[in-house]
Amino acid sequence: MNLIDRYISYIRDQKRYSVRTVAIYGDVLKNYLLVTFSTEDVSDAELLPSLNVSEIRSYEVHLMDVAKLSPKTVNLHLSVLSGFCRFLIKEGEMGSNPVRLIKKPKVEKRLPEFYRKDALDEYFSNTQIYASQEYLDAFTAEPETRSAKGMYERRLARLVISSLYSMGLRRSELISLNIGDVDLGRNVAKVKGKGNKMREIPLVASLCEEILLYLKAVEVLVGGQRSLKEPLLVTYTGSRLYPVYVDRVVKSELGGCKGITGRKSPHVLRHSLATELMNEEADLNSIKEMLGHSSLATTQVYTHNTIARLKHIYEQAHPRAKNGGKNGD
Repeated sequence: MNLIDRYISYIRDQKRYSVRTVAIYGDVLKNYLLVTFSTEDVSDAELLPSLNVSEIRSYEVHLMDVAKLSPKTVNLHLSVLSGFCRFLIKEGEMGSNPVRLIKKPKVEKRLPEFYRKDALDEYFSNTQIYASQEYLDAFTAEPETRSAKGMYERRLARLVISSLYSMGLRRSELISLNIGDVDLGRNVAKVKGKGNKMREIPLVASLCEEILLYLKAVEVLVGGQRSLKEPLLVTYTGSRLYPVYVDRVVKSELGGCKGITGRKSPHVLRHSLATELMNEEADLNSIKEMLGHSSLATTQVYTHNTIARLKHIYEQAHPRAKNGGKNGD
């Protein structure tokens, strides 16, 4: 097994990176070989000497000037190479990390996007019927009719949005939830986050009720009670949800909402919850734990959104701000 394959095996099996992350790391390292050697068929004896400041700097220039990649993407490539070099140092194949001496391109810091609370409240109000007992009764009465698939998918779509927003979940976390991960007696959900780190998230009563009714709908669909190890959310055919399905649901559900503009994605719903918690003066450490952030610095970015909101309120309401700070009426 060559060094790159050993590294991929290491981050997959020992570090337990997600499937998507492992794929990205593999693609970056293959791209480095193609740009540096014009082939992926490179021996370890050829690869190791190429991991020097000069070659990696040349690779960075290629990414920026030839491939025209964004600074953020270039930094991702450098981060992957740095991780690979750290692994090689750990394995005794290298003495130092050359990537540390590379000046990285500056990335413009952007505030996390979020949806306004009133816009989301309107969405939940307009779709409340899909989370009701009456809707379940209608579905249960005719589970095998032509309209049953549409009825089930509307109920599922509403729960996808509710779960992402109410729990602040990442898309992968939502998909990986099993029935046994949700304790409706204690009103908590056990969530496996990045690096397989487990955390408990409190569930509001309305979400618990919605999950309970949804599970009853699935039982009607599959013709019986399911085990605790089966996926919480499933498609109409009974399969676990997958990333494209969740993305499609979010775009479809939020696309028709008047007050919701910009990107429609699961992560923006997560940002929206964090921003609302911050606006309600929730403890920063509590938000960090709920979102599963490894660093408080990651959570602190949401304080910028609250400052931006405060500035907007100031400009709208403060008497001197209205007239540009001039004296007078």
